[in-house]
Amino acid sequence: MKVLVTGTSGYIGVLLAPILLDHGFDVVGLDTGYYQDGWLVNSIKKFPAWISKDIRNITTEDLLGFDAVVHLAELSNDPLGQHNPKITFDINHKGTVELAKKCIEAGVSRFVYTSSCSVYGLGSNEFKTEESTTNPQTAYAKCKVNVEQDLGKMADDNFCPTFLRNGTAYGPSPRMRFDIVLNNLAGLAWTIKEIKMTSDGTPWRPLVHVLDICEAIVCTLKAPKEIVNNQIFNVGDSKANYQVKEIAQIVADVFPDCTLSFGQSDPDNRSYRVSFDKINTQLPGFKCRQDPVSGANQLREVFERINMPADIFNFRAFTRLKQLEYLIKTKQIDEKFFWV
Repeated sequence: MKVLVTGTSGYIGVLLAPILLDHGFDVVGLDTGYYQDGWLVNSIKKFPAWISKDIRNITTEDLLGFDAVVHLAELSNDPLGQHNPKITFDINHKGTVELAKKCIEAGVSRFVYTSSCSVYGLGSNEFKTEESTTNPQTAYAKCKVNVEQDLGKMADDNFCPTFLRNGTAYGPSPRMRFDIVLNNLAGLAWTIKEIKMTSDGTPWRPLVHVLDICEAIVCTLKAPKEIVNNQIFNVGDSKANYQVKEIAQIVADVFPDCTLSFGQSDPDNRSYRVSFDKINTQLPGFKCRQDPVSGANQLREVFERINMPADIFNFRAFTRLKQLEYLIKTKQIDEKFFWV
């Protein structure tokens, strides 16, 4: 199977591409290169050829000959989406729908879309399933819902979209991100030996290791079409729903001499627990093989190996919003996020 991976130079994509090669897929990458400045540690032994291109500029001709597209290349995370909602909708919603239409024109039969559990937004104590009503609170999450709905209407015997609603990712990657909760707390624990939370840490988050996200993508590509066509799968493990204060405690326990304190309230109203029964019973071969304790230990091992200083942890390229603000400020990308 010949697979195009968009966002192949990102946090997930840089790990996914070599894994797909190991599984025997013929892989080509595509990335516009916003985060090229950020490379934490060299741990990639092989990597496919990749195209430097914005997804908004992809043509039908670019997609000819591919059997599947794995689509990772969107503006990622909620604060970034809130920073510029219009451009988030232009890239994440409109850009993805146009890409899917071109896939259909080019005869690409499979489309794996990385969605997010943030589509659930607000929740009570019940576990959210794929059939639960979505309640997105941010531009980023609203785009995910819109894409799922629009691509779902395109599904037929010739075009098989699958929607993977990932939990909150964590774990080391060469193209590191320190703007997601466990990774950020680990960076603080290492660099200043203190996790001083302004919130009370009560909101719930479902966590999933970046390598388990890659595993879900591999299993989706290998699965018979009738199992995954126009299907939504929450990606994670039901045991990995944690309150933020529990995540902080896990990290503090892994990093010696780290102190932990909490605030009084939380301005972030997103809180949800998620059921992952469907993916663990219906997607052949899938199983989460990591947990937050192992992920925190892996991060500590990387930090120790490179003796990570605070200026690396705080470097703009490891935080999506800071990096894009830098590219705008230095006039490397324009107001529509195209390279100048």
